[in-house]
Amino acid sequence: MQPPEILTFDCYGTLINWEEGISAAFRQEAARQGLDLDRERLLAAYGELEPEVEAERYRSYREVLGETARRVAMRMGWPAVSDRNQFLAASLGSWPPFPDTHRALERLASKFRLAILSNIDEDLLAGSLAHFPAPFDWTVTAEKVRSYKPAPAHFEAAIRRAGGRERILHVCGSIFHDVAPARHLGLKVVWVDRKSEGIPAGGPRPDFRVADLLELADRLGVP
Repeated sequence: MQPPEILTFDCYGTLINWEEGISAAFRQEAARQGLDLDRERLLAAYGELEPEVEAERYRSYREVLGETARRVAMRMGWPAVSDRNQFLAASLGSWPPFPDTHRALERLASKFRLAILSNIDEDLLAGSLAHFPAPFDWTVTAEKVRSYKPAPAHFEAAIRRAGGRERILHVCGSIFHDVAPARHLGLKVVWVDRKSEGIPAGGPRPDFRVADLLELADRLGVP
């Protein structure tokens, strides 16, 4: 595969361990009320409900987090008080990068321009960018395009900013949010399959699959 000039990254689930961040925030908040939430059940509910909230209408991501937290709490049988639903947004800046993220970004930045396409607000993303050792040339957020992936606006904006789809390789951890819409628009895509799930049969296929970002750097020939 011909190396691209620009690597665009999904952030949460690709660079940042969103499952660890979300589950920790929920469980810490629930513990204040004497509750112990099951991590796997919590994450399954969150993964189902957040896309529903995002698809209803455009809300800021801060509002998406609050409304999703409310619905997840109801699903889990936890009557969370509405004015406490901002605990997710408050915790987001502490969500940790994956262990491979820092070293991989340092390597990749030596050869490629880097960008982020993320379902988030500008101010919330700033908290996560502070974790990364390598600079990102530009970002496309939900706040900028007023929609959420898998809607195409992030990718269309990236193509315009890059000066053509052929210059981009999109790096992502979600088939639903990223691989499907990116492939529909003719972008090259690499799927970071951190859970070793394998490419779903009959679904959209990335150009290739890696286990983590260090493998991506190896695959792209970056020392």
